[in-house]
Amino acid sequence: QVQLVESGGGSVQAGGSLRLSCAVFGLTYSIDCMGWFRQAPGKEREGVARIASDGYTNYADSVKGRFTISQDNAKNTLYLQMNSLKPEDTAMYYCAAVYGYCSGGYRADYWGQGTQVTVSS
Repeated sequence: QVQLVESGGGSVQAGGSLRLSCAVFGLTYSIDCMGWFRQAPGKEREGVARIASDGYTNYADSVKGRFTISQDNAKNTLYLQMNSLKPEDTAMYYCAAVYGYCSGGYRADYWGQGTQVTVSS
């Protein structure tokens, strides 16, 4: 079992920055891919960014150049640095873990509880 605990959400004005963190607990030896998803009210959950154990990263077109995903293996923590935030980035953000590599479409085997990000204009 893997447990994911997000933190770092909040409210910010457009153009501002936030950094989300996801602490990872449990049996992580088979986790090769970690990612962030988001879900806005009335919309489907979508993949935002993901990172593989070998450092490979992938971003949704809507966040490229503004968001950066990283991980600190020593701390078992995943991060999402979000810069130049826009009102359309407002959503609940979820951390996710995947058994196996970051291939194909965004997917998740484990989810965190989510952290809210609100961007005002």
